[in-house]
Amino acid sequence: MDFVIPHLQPLTECRLVQRYDRFIYDVELASGEVVKTHCVNPGRMEGLVRPGAAAWVSAAPPNTKRKLKWTLELLELDGRYVGANTVVPNRIAETLVRARLIPGLKRWRELRREVPYGDGSRIDLLLTSGKSEHLVEVKNCHLVYPDRRAYFPDSVSERAAKHLRELAEQTALGRRATVLFVLQRTDGRSLRPSRLHDPAFADAVTAAAAAGVRFRAAQIDPTPEGYYFLGMIPVDLNDYDPADVAPYREALNAYSGWKRRGKVG
Repeated sequence: MDFVIPHLQPLTECRLVQRYDRFIYDVELASGEVVKTHCVNPGRMEGLVRPGAAAWVSAAPPNTKRKLKWTLELLELDGRYVGANTVVPNRIAETLVRARLIPGLKRWRELRREVPYGDGSRIDLLLTSGKSEHLVEVKNCHLVYPDRRAYFPDSVSERAAKHLRELAEQTALGRRATVLFVLQRTDGRSLRPSRLHDPAFADAVTAAAAAGVRFRAAQIDPTPEGYYFLGMIPVDLNDYDPADVAPYREALNAYSGWKRRGKVG
């Protein structure tokens, strides 16, 4: 039986117009109205910035004080759905862990979210059983290349590398630690830390793995009806030459990043 995580509210279909100022997307609703939408994704969204592509947005609560009344949730590219909201994977991960569906994360008695640790950081999920503690860091992934591998991150992420270094330090203190990638698309067959986009992060992964940090990846089919859990895919920690995949990035450059247009009107 498929395990599905429902959206928190119904989604509205639209069309992408353009992305600008990093966190803003113009989208065209079915009525023809163009509205500004919150893009919850700090990265380049490599390959996903495609004007005219079908997309789905969620509406903010009626009494919200937000300037942007819509949030970008899903895209449809080449007949495949891709999750665009980088906050959603935390909810997906928590739901899967609570359902005891993630290997290595099934034995615990208490689950807490956003628990402070390290140097001013917060762990996404803290699993405890007696005196045993297991830190779980959740990472969103949406980039898949023609080699059928998913890559994280799609741009430099000093914050992600810092998390890896701190998790390695926590294992030295006797805690367990896992990085759980959530791949929001269906065409990846394995996942790699992207040495092409962020060599420092890739180095941090290597050091963390040597220190005992575990790496896992859950694959999700993000549809307008909900997020379907498809199972686990391997995380490939073997070294590779980033030059081999550089042409893939070059081919997607025209569909990545954002335009700078100043403040929201």
